[in-house]
Amino acid sequence: MNAGDFAKPGCQSQCGNLKVPYPFGIQSQGQDDPTCSINYEFEIICDASSNPPKAFSKIWNNIEIFDISDNEMRISNVVAESFVGCDDYVDIFKGSSLPKGCGTTCQSEEEIDKDGCFGTGCCQVSINVLDFYIIFLHSYQNHTTNNISSFNPCSYGFLGEKNSFDFSLLSNLKDAALKDKILDTVPIVLDWVIDKNNTCAQAAQDSDTFACKYANSYCIDAGIRSGGYRCSCQQGYEGNPYLSQGCTDIDECADPTKNDCQKTCINIPGDYNCSCPPDYDGDGRKSGSGCAARKPSKFPLIKFILGVSLGSIFLIVGTNWLYCVIKKRKHTQLREKFFQQNGGLLLNQQSISKEGVIVESTKLFTDAELKKATNNYDSDRILGQGGYGIVFKGVLPDQRVVAIKRSKIMDKNQIEQFINEMVILTQINHRNVVKLLGCCLECEVPLLVYEFVSNGTLYDHVYNTDGGMLWLSLENRLRIAAETSGALAYLHSAASIPVIHRDVKLANILLDDRYVAKISDFGASRLVSLDQTQVTTLVQGTLGYLDPEYFHSGQLTDKSDVYSFGVVLAELLTGRRPICMDRSPGDRNLATHFIASVNEHRMFEILDTRVVKEGTLEQLETIAQLVKSCLSLNGKDRPTMKEVAMDIESLRKFTKHPWKNQHESEETTKLIGHTEVHSNPYKIQPSSYNGTGSNGEQYNSGNISFLHPSNCSPR
Repeated sequence: MNAGDFAKPGCQSQCGNLKVPYPFGIQSQGQDDPTCSINYEFEIICDASSNPPKAFSKIWNNIEIFDISDNEMRISNVVAESFVGCDDYVDIFKGSSLPKGCGTTCQSEEEIDKDGCFGTGCCQVSINVLDFYIIFLHSYQNHTTNNISSFNPCSYGFLGEKNSFDFSLLSNLKDAALKDKILDTVPIVLDWVIDKNNTCAQAAQDSDTFACKYANSYCIDAGIRSGGYRCSCQQGYEGNPYLSQGCTDIDECADPTKNDCQKTCINIPGDYNCSCPPDYDGDGRKSGSGCAARKPSKFPLIKFILGVSLGSIFLIVGTNWLYCVIKKRKHTQLREKFFQQNGGLLLNQQSISKEGVIVESTKLFTDAELKKATNNYDSDRILGQGGYGIVFKGVLPDQRVVAIKRSKIMDKNQIEQFINEMVILTQINHRNVVKLLGCCLECEVPLLVYEFVSNGTLYDHVYNTDGGMLWLSLENRLRIAAETSGALAYLHSAASIPVIHRDVKLANILLDDRYVAKISDFGASRLVSLDQTQVTTLVQGTLGYLDPEYFHSGQLTDKSDVYSFGVVLAELLTGRRPICMDRSPGDRNLATHFIASVNEHRMFEILDTRVVKEGTLEQLETIAQLVKSCLSLNGKDRPTMKEVAMDIESLRKFTKHPWKNQHESEETTKLIGHTEVHSNPYKIQPSSYNGTGSNGEQYNSGNISFLHPSNCSPR
């Protein structure tokens, strides 16, 4: 195989006489970050100023690299287990282990044995060094006996590859260049590993950084001595296991020395088979029965016909059975692949423990169950759809009606949101929070199964333009606000682990058949430890509802939900959208417009006509002040969600509007104008579970959603 097949595609594969296989890589000219190697420790600098060019390690200055194999590398020697001299002995210490050593003696230059290092002029001892070593040289008589210093003035101890040192090549022991000859001819052998701090099992938990993740490769633990791991191609394959498509099948049949076939060799992935030609019997292997010519005999016609018939039957039956087994196996493998791809392993980890609290395992539905429940995802079963997926109405075998959220696309970011929503909803049991029944991870895109909430989103009801909504009285608006704030207060202070929703808005509040509010869509939510007051996180939410303090600081607190709920309460009271570019610049943002109206005593100009008719002056002023406090720019000035819920419950106990049973007076006309409440019945259209309504389209930019309504006017 060419050296280029071992290097990372697009990278230089050779420096002079050295082939450089990935995970090593030659650093590009002027490049600081590793692009051709797995990380900076494997970077190699190619010095083209010499002829031929020389390779040096980037992390070890002036250390030349001579050779790189699949587990070792040979580098130039840097010091001057062999030892030469005639009146000396050496002790070698490595780490905290006991020392090793050897000694040499010789009376004259003629006595030196140059056929090997056996103690006369040269001795050696085997040693493996993990971290560091120390050499101590000693002399028996300080080279004074028999005038030894005349032919051996110095002694040398050095570390090097055993088979690379040839003592017979040294001209004599007083050669002034002896040290340089040793350094030039005796390399040091180093073992190399990937990620010395982790074993194969530990490294495989992170599929992004695991080096042995490609087909036909497997991981080998380097062992206790050095730690880390290396990759290797499976038996029957060759190439670079660290690269995609790096391990390719070996064609054993192309090389007679690699197969045991006597006659016919058939190559298969990772192996080969032997066979014999027609009229030959045997297993075809040289080490087996080989291939022997079949003796001629009278053709047994009846046995032949019977054999062919039975063989055909068995072949048909066997083929069908094998087809079913292979199909079932592929289907099982595909389901396992989708399970892992859609975050199954992450879900298992989250289900075992989250922030130290054991959570209930999520029910796993099968793809077949949900296909049957939705009539194979029939378009007639669609409840709503948006940028992230489609929601279908489904009927389970026990006749329960459910809502099934099916993602359109799936990337790593969405998997984390998907698992996050499952883990959070598994821990929550509240009548005003949509209940998660389970999920399905074994299909191409993951699915969430919720309880069916029949009356769509609060967004649809507030902004529906087909007619008035008789049920959307001030009393019901306050009831929905009380149910929503109560659920949020439960998430903040009563859940086993506090939850910050992070995307409170009308589109995420569902209504059931009795118009009871249920909070949904916990994909962006965060679990917060009891000892935490804030969480630093990537800003995420919907424009218009997003807490300005959180947007500028990135510090998420439960007061961020309070601000978003304040916008929801303002929408319920005014019927106006949070952001509308069709309004004048000062009125485009509902939050700032509402606060300005309250401060300038123009509250009745912005409130919905029906709200003004049905509420008392004191009641409306109180609730307006509550909205204003929720929308404070400083989170510390906002009330807690528990306090908000208590205030709304108190507001619901106020008396009816004193103007309700009076004839229209000039004062009433002045306050509420002439707009009357529509009396036409309101048609309820089920909508999506992901924040898209009938009067608007939702788009996403990074982690902040933008809602572009088609009509900004209040109903």
